Amino acid sequence: MIKRLSGDKIFVMSTLSRKKKIIFLVLGMVFAGGFLIYSAITILERTHESRKSGIALLTQRSVSKGTISIELMEKIEDLKETVREDPKDLAAWLKLGDIYFDYNRYREAIEAYARYLSIKPEDSDTRTKMGMMLRGLEDFDGAIETFKKAAQLNPGHAESRFQLGALFIVEKKDVNGTIAAWEDYLKVAPKGEQANWVRAEVERLKMKEEVKE
Repeated sequence: MIKRLSGDKIFVMSTLSRKKKIIFLVLGMVFAGGFLIYSAITILERTHESRKSGIALLTQRSVSKGTISIELMEKIEDLKETVREDPKDLAAWLKLGDIYFDYNRYREAIEAYARYLSIKPEDSDTRTKMGMMLRGLEDFDGAIETFKKAAQLNPGHAESRFQLGALFIVEKKDVNGTIAAWEDYLKVAPKGEQANWVRAEVERLKMKEEVKE
């Protein structure tokens, strides 16, 4: 036998049903709002970390490999002997400079690179590495001149332009110099992860300058 519900019971059930809907709706809105806030915070944190990582990775001076081993010291002595016998041995000068570069032996690297460049001055890669070693010695003006010379010698050389902008922003705090150097960099290297990072930094710096004005 089917029991019919009275009007009062139907009203009560209907009211409870509406309350449940409201509760579920409120809970849904709270959950959605919480998710959006969490997502926004996560994005901001990732953006901040990305920028921090980018600066650490892309504008740092070369990272030393540590202490030069006995075997590598013997290799250095062999290279020194080679250039003593033949001061025009480009490969030996370059290898010597690169070893010192890897271990942040700034002065020795600069000396080796300078000897190499006296014979092959058009090598923008090596000139840029010498600029990085000058930066390591805090000879910032010398490094700037070296990076600019490397870029001038090779109109398509990206790294010299990047390193110039990095020095301007980190050491000189020169925003306009950084923007100019990195916009020049983007002209010769417009694609890739590093280019995307540089482009974002240039836009950020421009916005910062606009706010100051």
